[in-house]
Amino acid sequence: MDKKIADGTNTLFYRDEGSGLPVVLLHGFAEDGSIWNNQADYLRSGYRLIIPDLPGTNPSTPSSNPPAAPTTSGPSTSPSPAATSSMESMAENVLTILNHEGIDKCILIGHSMGGYATLAFAEKYPDLLKGFGLFHSTAYPDSEEKKSARRKSIDFIRNNGSAPFIRQSTPNLFAAGTRNSRPDLIQATIDRYSGFAPEALIAWYEAMIRRPDRTAVLKDAATPVLFVIGKDDQAVLPEHTLRQSHLPSLAHIHILQRSAHMGMLEEPDKSNRLLQSFLNFVIHT
Repeated sequence: MDKKIADGTNTLFYRDEGSGLPVVLLHGFAEDGSIWNNQADYLRSGYRLIIPDLPGTNPSTPSSNPPAAPTTSGPSTSPSPAATSSMESMAENVLTILNHEGIDKCILIGHSMGGYATLAFAEKYPDLLKGFGLFHSTAYPDSEEKKSARRKSIDFIRNNGSAPFIRQSTPNLFAAGTRNSRPDLIQATIDRYSGFAPEALIAWYEAMIRRPDRTAVLKDAATPVLFVIGKDDQAVLPEHTLRQSHLPSLAHIHILQRSAHMGMLEEPDKSNRLLQSFLNFVIHT
């Protein structure tokens, strides 16, 4: 079911599907909740899935052939830059949805930027989590080199717009094998997400640049933590994720051998099964 929360200034859209233990799936940078459609189809029979569109998403020009049929009811908007300016504000968006739905415990899984917001949520509201997961994400802050690369991307977006940026950057998120065997998947992803407002992408980039080191959140985690790693990921290097995966007292670690940064699309069946395995473990812990 498509839902929205409007408070007079901001509007949050999200999907609420299935029943059982609540599981929140957060999308990453230059994505919306439809990035999780393969997982939603697989998991909705056993879990209650909450899939937000974080403020700034704008699927206003969806492709006729997106990665999976979009089911979002519209873009989550925010006239106030504060709603998209930090991982903490994104975490507050998740809290708003949980409070609205009367959910007092959930599992939170975030892809890439969504993982950064997941860590911000886990830092401030650990008692609301039964477990959390980083799907191609990291607790490390940006290195100076990474910050510089993001600032160059910001300049590119300002000068050229969103669509050229998405066309240029998206193929690099996929493994070489995927690029060779599934050009249709990559083109569908480009088509789906080319309609973002430039200011939203820039705000998200700036939020990622400013985020702090949250390895302490992993060290202090009192719940199971999931790490999903793409063997060929160049955005979140596998060795960096492996280096931090020992920090929680209880970690589930999976390496997708044929994926880069988009395992939910590149290896959907394996992604579905490892998520189900983690969720089942949390339920019975």
